[in-house]
Amino acid sequence: MGATNVLGRLGSSLFQQGPIDPEFSPCFDVPNGGVLFGIPCLLIMGLLRYTKKYFQLPKGYYSIESIFILLAFMALARLKTIESLRYCSPGEWGKLLGLDRIPEARTLRQKVHLLTLDDQAIQWSGELSRDWMGMFPETTGVLYIDGHVRVYHGKQTELPRHHVARQKLCLRATTDYWVNAMDGQPFFMVNKAVDPGLLTVLENDILPRLEQDVPFQPALFELEKERYSNRFTLVFDREGYSPDFMLRMWKRRIACLTYRKYPGEDWAESEFEEQRVTLVSGHTVTMKLAERGTWLGDKLWVREVRKLRKGGKQTAIISTNFTMNLITMASSMFARWSQENFFKYMREHYNLDALVDYSLDEIPETTRVVNPSYREVDGDVRRQAALLARKRCECNKIVLCDDIEPDKVIEYETEKQALQEEIADMEHLLEELKMCRRKTPRHVMLSDLPPEDQFRQLAMQSKYFIDTIKLIAYRAETAMVNIVRQTMSRMDDARSLLRSLYDTAADILPDYEKKKLTVRLHQPANRCTAVTIENLCRELNATRTEFPGTDLRLVYELVS
Repeated sequence: MGATNVLGRLGSSLFQQGPIDPEFSPCFDVPNGGVLFGIPCLLIMGLLRYTKKYFQLPKGYYSIESIFILLAFMALARLKTIESLRYCSPGEWGKLLGLDRIPEARTLRQKVHLLTLDDQAIQWSGELSRDWMGMFPETTGVLYIDGHVRVYHGKQTELPRHHVARQKLCLRATTDYWVNAMDGQPFFMVNKAVDPGLLTVLENDILPRLEQDVPFQPALFELEKERYSNRFTLVFDREGYSPDFMLRMWKRRIACLTYRKYPGEDWAESEFEEQRVTLVSGHTVTMKLAERGTWLGDKLWVREVRKLRKGGKQTAIISTNFTMNLITMASSMFARWSQENFFKYMREHYNLDALVDYSLDEIPETTRVVNPSYREVDGDVRRQAALLARKRCECNKIVLCDDIEPDKVIEYETEKQALQEEIADMEHLLEELKMCRRKTPRHVMLSDLPPEDQFRQLAMQSKYFIDTIKLIAYRAETAMVNIVRQTMSRMDDARSLLRSLYDTAADILPDYEKKKLTVRLHQPANRCTAVTIENLCRELNATRTEFPGTDLRLVYELVS
C-alpha cells in the first residue's frame, strides 16, 4: 500500500510540520492485530513514560510515540531485526499505529540512530530499572547476577575470546552482566567488551547502582540494632565464589548466596531430612536438606546447606543471609535457573544477541587486557604439560608381566631408560617454560599492545536502546502471562498462546463520538483458548487505557 496521507507528508517534508497524530479508520482482518492487546501492559511498564525527558527527534511525519510503539510491536510480533520490516506490508502495519504506513527499514534505522547519539538510552534504561524495582519491591530482596556471553561473528574487530558454555567453544565475544529477579524478570545489564570477571563487575559497576536503587532497604540504625539483618541478597554461580568478596559484602551488610566450590567430605545421610520446597514456578517438590555452620578458612562464618540427590551426590550451598529459613534458601538458590531460562527465551524469541548496527567505539587505553605474550607462553606450558603427562602414562604401562628372562629384562631396562631420559628432558623444558611464564606479565594496558593486537569494542548506544524496548516488551508479555494463567490448566502454554495472539488478525473499529477504539479479535480454534482470551479482554478493558496520541479508549473483545 502506498502513502495515502499525501498532504501530511508534503507538510512534513516541505514545511517541517508534524508529527502526525494517529487517526484510525475502520479496518478488518488486519494482520498481527493482536499486538494491540499489548498496549496497556507496554504503557504500564514505561514504554512512553520518559520519551520527552530523554529523547528528541527533528520535526517530521512520525512522532517519537509512533516510533517507540512500532519497535515494541515488532518485538511482540517476533520481528527480530529492523531489516525484517522489508518483508512486511507497511500499509497493514500502519493501520496498527493509526497511520497510512510505517517508515521504511532505512528510515527507522535513521530514527534509531538519531535517538541514540548520546548516552540517553543508558539513562533511560536506568530510570526504568528503578521504576521496575519500585513497582515490584518484593522481588528486589533477592537479586540474581550472571554473565551472558554474546558471540561476535563479524570481522570488523578482533574481540577477545570467551568460553561459550552453551557451545563448549572459545569464541570472540563480549559479555553482558545481567541483574534479574527470582522469577527471571530483568532489571538492567552492564556490558563489558574486556571481561574483568564477575566479581570485579559486581563490585565496581553493579553494586553502586543496587545500593541506590533497591527500595525499602533497612536504615543504618536498624542494621546496627539487628546484628544479622541485611540490605538485600545477591545470588550468583560458582564463578563468584570468594570468601574475601563475601566478607567485604557482609561488612556492607549485603548477603551472598552461592554454591560452595570446595565442599569437602560428604555429610552423613542421617543429617538430611525431607522438606517440601515451593519453587519459583509455583510447583512444590520434596528435597532432602541438611544445614550446618561453617568457617570459610578462618575469615568468614557462613551457613552451609546441602541437598542430597537421588544418586547420593550432595550439592553444597553457602550463604551469609542468617535470617532466611532453610527452605527459602534452597528455593532461592535453585531459582537461579530462571535467569538461564530468561537468556534462552530472549535469544530465541527476541534475538537478544543480535547486533543493531555495525559501528565501533574506542576502548580506553588504560584498560587492562590479557598480554598476548603471556597467553602464548601459557599455551606452551599447557601443551608441554599434556605431552609430559602422556609420556609418563606411556612409561608406566611398560612392565614385566611374564617370567623374568635375561633378554626381556635387558629390553625392558633399555626402553624404560630411554623413556625416563625423554621424560627428564621434557620436565626440564616444562620448568623453563614455567619460569618464562612467571617473568611475563599477565596483563598489560591496551595502549601497550602491538598495533596488530589492538582492538575496538562494539558500539552499545543503539543496542542499549533496542534491548530496553525488548525488555519492556518481555515484561509486558509476562504481565499478560500472569493474566491468562488464571484460566489455564497448562501453565507452560501461556507464552505460546500469547505468541499466537500477537500473530492473529484483528478488526480495528474506531468510534470518535463515543471515544472508543475497539480491537476485535477473531475467534480462536478451541473453546478453552476463547475463555482465556475473554478473561484477558476483561482485565485489559478494566485498565481503561487510551491509545497514545489520541483520546480513544481501547476496548478489547472477541468476535461474537
